[in-house]
Amino acid sequence: MTTPLPLEPIEKASRDELAALQLDRLKWSLKHAYENSPVYRRKFDEAGVHPDDVKSLADLARFPFTTKKDLRDNYPFGMFAVPQEQVSRIHASSGTTGKPTVVGYTAKDIDTWANLVARSIRAAGARRGDKVHVSYGYGLFTGGLGAHYGAERAGLTVIPFGGGQTEKQVQLIQDFRPDIIMVTPSYMLSIADEMERQGIDPANSSLRIGIFGAEPWTNDMRSAIQKRMGIRAVDIYGLSEVMGPGVASECAETQDGPTIWEDHFYPEIIDPETGEVLPDGEFGELVFTSLTKEALPIIRYRTRDLTRLLPGTARTMRRMEKITGRSDDMMIIRGVNVFPTQIEELLLKRAALAPHYQIILTREGPLDVMTLNVEPCPESAPDHAALDSAKVALAYDIKALIGVTAIVNVLGLNGIERSVGKARRVVDRRNVV
Repeated sequence: MTTPLPLEPIEKASRDELAALQLDRLKWSLKHAYENSPVYRRKFDEAGVHPDDVKSLADLARFPFTTKKDLRDNYPFGMFAVPQEQVSRIHASSGTTGKPTVVGYTAKDIDTWANLVARSIRAAGARRGDKVHVSYGYGLFTGGLGAHYGAERAGLTVIPFGGGQTEKQVQLIQDFRPDIIMVTPSYMLSIADEMERQGIDPANSSLRIGIFGAEPWTNDMRSAIQKRMGIRAVDIYGLSEVMGPGVASECAETQDGPTIWEDHFYPEIIDPETGEVLPDGEFGELVFTSLTKEALPIIRYRTRDLTRLLPGTARTMRRMEKITGRSDDMMIIRGVNVFPTQIEELLLKRAALAPHYQIILTREGPLDVMTLNVEPCPESAPDHAALDSAKVALAYDIKALIGVTAIVNVLGLNGIERSVGKARRVVDRRNVV
């Protein structure tokens, strides 16, 4: 049996050594952002702060937050802090109204990202000679290429499959015999279903480790996947605005929440309402500041993810508790980010349907189910053929354009509850016991 890959020295550094490195890098990152990004210069000046004000890590709390709105307002490249000729790659998230959040990377950023995903894969228990089956989507989404470059950097063999084509995924897992799979946990279950459909026992596959991310998943789901697949399942965390996958990752020894790679990302937890920084152990919204990024430094980025910071265990760096939800209205359905406004835009294209709707989220076993209740326009209410056609077309559009499957129900006239003020667009029953 081959031995696990070795740790980097920084993973074993003391908290004092780590804090000293963080402070040096934080000063650099704030100065770089201020001097090279007009957006950050304006934000800092308006807040009355300057990079030279930072004498300790606690001084970061004086600086303004960065939000997704900042990125959208400066679409596409207005937040970049290097000249265009130094940008080696561009990624983007899916936009809620057609405008994605765009992120850029210098060659050094790409190198750092590859190193951190490699570190994450090592933390999951990778060994020399392992083969990694990548089922995250490739393209503008950061998952596929992030996993790919990291596995290569770790010295492993990459099988760059991407998402979809589940039957073929199973065939190649059987034929190529990978040791590690990187995929969303819900799609792992779909792969397991297909294995069983083909008469294959998932627990007898070659897979030893599953590195799962891109959507929240519970420890109950972890247990179910591990038992069904006969693997160790670990959590990897990231978001494109901060870097991509590999901002934090669980360690195989403990499987007790992702370790944040604090030498490159400084975490804070804030009260989502007041913005006040909360002490470690308190529950709130996760905020990240990049310490080494060149093309797109990110200063106090509000992730909207809700969690808490915990002491390190397998590493001296702090851990984050599994993400339990978000402080905005974004829904995460089987690894896909969905906003009610996206649904509304597609609904409004169907003349036979009224603009009233409600999204019901439930869970069947470990899988999310989205039901969309809509109403007919009064003029089309008697026309069952038109309503059936609109229902099928809307479900198709949601799947094709947003990437999730929706069960569309056409209720009767006034079937959607009316609200005074804000409509209750989403009813989330996934955690209702």
